[in-house]
Amino acid sequence: MSTTSLFVRKDQLATTRLHTATDEALADGQVRVRIDGFALTSNNITYAAFGDAMSYWQFYPTGEEGWGSVPVWGFASVVQSLYPGVAVGERLYGYWPMASAAVLTPGRLSPERFTDMAGHRAALPAVYNQYFRCASDPLYTADTEDIQALLRPLFITSWLIDDFMGDNDFFGAKTMLLSSASSKTAYGTAFQLHQRKDVEVIGLTSPANVAFCESLGCYDRVATYDALDTIAADTPCVYVDFAGNGALRNAIHERFANLKYSSSIGGTHVEQLAAKGAGKELAGPRATLFFAPAQIKKRTGEWGADEFARRMVAAWHQFLAAVTDTKNPWLHAEHHDGGEAVQAAYGHVLGGKGDPRTGHILSLSRQPARA
Repeated sequence: MSTTSLFVRKDQLATTRLHTATDEALADGQVRVRIDGFALTSNNITYAAFGDAMSYWQFYPTGEEGWGSVPVWGFASVVQSLYPGVAVGERLYGYWPMASAAVLTPGRLSPERFTDMAGHRAALPAVYNQYFRCASDPLYTADTEDIQALLRPLFITSWLIDDFMGDNDFFGAKTMLLSSASSKTAYGTAFQLHQRKDVEVIGLTSPANVAFCESLGCYDRVATYDALDTIAADTPCVYVDFAGNGALRNAIHERFANLKYSSSIGGTHVEQLAAKGAGKELAGPRATLFFAPAQIKKRTGEWGADEFARRMVAAWHQFLAAVTDTKNPWLHAEHHDGGEAVQAAYGHVLGGKGDPRTGHILSLSRQPARA
């Protein structure tokens, strides 16, 4: 057996190559999974952009200098097992490499999940090392796997952003400015914020996406990036940046004299990460990177793990009901099977192209259908 992976140059994210290697024999306590499908979104581009700074490259090291494997979220099936508690055929949801297969070392087993105990992952954030057993996972539904792969990790981030802002009383602001308003994480955040009646949510987007953002029903207002002057300059506000656009961030900081907090969520504008608008020279508050695992750790400490899970599950099912409403279909999953298709889809997402209603599900273990 062999495993095919998509390798990405760490210092030049547009450069990729397919790598196939013969599988090594499992050690006692390990399992091998076939990665059936994974989502690729701007969130994964953020993982790559911050791969060194936030240790994302370390989850699945390639063993080749300068090359990395971008982590992705999706579903896999156990095909070999030398761990008695995990059976061949079991279905898992979790954090995978862009590859056709992966090897895990299960531990801390419960009916709902287990942790990958591989030594190189011990110091990495625990939330990324957990694998959910679909048969007992309260967030899992068999008929919505594509939607889960595309939206579940993003929505959990959205839910945590909303919780973080509420936890800090919105830093004294009543208006939230969300960039990349058509993105999935921004939509999830707006969906949560919209339920708070005392907060105004303004979506910022390109002219082409205004109608789409308005159709989502969770933005109080939608403004284009070149229309910031339609928002009063003295508005007490919080800026939530989902793309890392340095020029836009600088414009926001320059215009809004009463900017209470600036939160950086994503970094899809890779070429602008070191531009003005990304550092100490910003006017107003310094842009602060939001790190979801820190809020998870805080809330599980305050609420307990069971209550944290209960609240998250309830919020997810409410969101899932909205995005799968057959009367107002919002998201279409587009599948890309095989090495060439996966490479092309990666370049497409890296370039920020495409319809916001389309999500990309990739697989290196499935072969493309023959014409």
